Amino acid sequence: MNTTTSSTPKLPPLADAAAARLRAIVERLPVEPPSFVLARVLDRMLLPKLPADARAALGNRTVEVAVSDLGLRVRLQLAAGGFRVASSRSETALRIVAPARSYLRLLRGEDDADRLFFERALVMEGDTEMGLVLKNTLDAIGPLWR
Repeated sequence: MNTTTSSTPKLPPLADAAAARLRAIVERLPVEPPSFVLARVLDRMLLPKLPADARAALGNRTVEVAVSDLGLRVRLQLAAGGFRVASSRSETALRIVAPARSYLRLLRGEDDADRLFFERALVMEGDTEMGLVLKNTLDAIGPLWR
């Protein structure tokens, strides 16, 4: 799956090879540590702003977020007490894949998910309704990181 855009600078061949080797290593690492860290960050940054109807729609369903250029993957669920690491055995309801640059642009409010989706810089797979609830909720909340 090619998720690069024309605005993404190309790495020199040596750096590109090193990045590919690093990505291959990161892809083999367990998802629990980065999932735990992201869960704590979302508990502080997102959970207080999350409306009750969105909490209900997203609750106890697994979302997998993959950072394609880094080989990083996290799996989360929203429970009654906040975000938590989702078991590798739990069925993924929604999978979101994008390069790191696209996630940063979304978090900062520099780009919107629709544009990135149509440019194929962001891919959502799985439960379409859940994806729309998540997207619309994040759009209504606004940038999480300035």
